[in-house]
Amino acid sequence: MTNLPKGGSYLLGATDHKDIFTPEDFDDEHRMVADSLASFLDENVFPVMDDIDAKKEGLMRELLVEAGKYGFLGSDIPEKYDGTETDEICSTIIAEKLGATGSFAIAHGGHTGIGNLPIVYFGNEQQKAAYLPSIVTAEKVSAYALTEPGSGSDALSAKTRAALNDEGTHYVLNGSKTFISNAGMADIFIVYAKIDGDKFSAFIVDGHAEGLTTGAEENKMGLKGSSTRSVFFDNVLVPVENLLFEPGKGHVVAFNILNIGRHKVAANAVGAAKYALDQAASYANERKQFKVPISQFGLIKEKLAEMAIRT
Repeated sequence: MTNLPKGGSYLLGATDHKDIFTPEDFDDEHRMVADSLASFLDENVFPVMDDIDAKKEGLMRELLVEAGKYGFLGSDIPEKYDGTETDEICSTIIAEKLGATGSFAIAHGGHTGIGNLPIVYFGNEQQKAAYLPSIVTAEKVSAYALTEPGSGSDALSAKTRAALNDEGTHYVLNGSKTFISNAGMADIFIVYAKIDGDKFSAFIVDGHAEGLTTGAEENKMGLKGSSTRSVFFDNVLVPVENLLFEPGKGHVVAFNILNIGRHKVAANAVGAAKYALDQAASYANERKQFKVPISQFGLIKEKLAEMAIRT
């Protein structure tokens, strides 16, 4: 894996088979992570899926804390800040395994992926030391606040503003965000706002800061157990040292982190598809018609085979 293609260049040229990584290439650490996480999910998450979707008070945070005890929240965080600092393959394995857990996968990804990677990749030494250790344990839950009522994929049209106060000690944030995962339990928000109305920038914002409030939980069609709310900023004071990266460079933070997030969401989707296949095959073996399992019927075999091919 020394000549990995950059971006989408693999679509335009030939790929050497030596540069293709498959599950058969997993080493002992990769397999250990996969087995350990599978056991954790079987023991802690799958048995309470109904409670998760019912938004049982405090359950999601409890599960994140428990996941932190096993090292499943720090795969992208350096050991220096109490993370496990595994390779990207391990991180992808974790994302895939979590894909079957629905709402828990959203909470986990919002916390460990887009919620902490801005600090991992763009934070300074002080910011990393202040926030990453508590993210690893879920002592503090993080969230990523980019989307607004009038700006989604067109992120740079955001209306949330940040203005430096007269003392030069704090930025004052005003505006709102919408559809923010983990908003109902977040202690840390990665917030994007325009300094003086034009410099799109990223900030680390205390989820309990005065003037920061959240709306009601969204009534979603699916993934009902994950917290999704609007977030409002009314003269919220953010210390100047909580500016991430550079003023006016928030797009660099946002788009790079979203690219990694898309990679992890793709792994989630594969995990969900594998889980669906497992459930379908189990049911087909249990369900009987004409005194035989329906898995013996040609049409069902074809459907299961097609699912396996596409997964």
